[in-house]
Amino acid sequence: MEIELEISGNTFSRTTDNPFHLDIRSLIEEFKELIGGKGISIDGIDLEGLIPRMIKGVFGCEEGCPADAKRLVQEGYDGFRLEYIEGGILKAEYDTGSSGKLTVKVFPDF
Repeated sequence: MEIELEISGNTFSRTTDNPFHLDIRSLIEEFKELIGGKGISIDGIDLEGLIPRMIKGVFGCEEGCPADAKRLVQEGYDGFRLEYIEGGILKAEYDTGSSGKLTVKVFPDF
């Protein structure tokens, strides 16, 4: 599974074989380090809650998208605009205002 975070042209990607044992906090901290020196802040945006929900929604999409992905899109999440993209990809966008859009994508592993 691949997780991609992007803001203002700065992209960070991580691939993991076991997404349920991924250190989400570490992933987010690495992304913050990438963008921190550029005056971009994502403080206060709940990525620690969103990313595990996206992982759960995408996991297993190689055999047909589970209801969790579509349900997450329907329910929404804390100011994010969510979209299910054919092929089992979940995309979340958050308008940060001055820094533009923060985009999170979770790609299934197939």
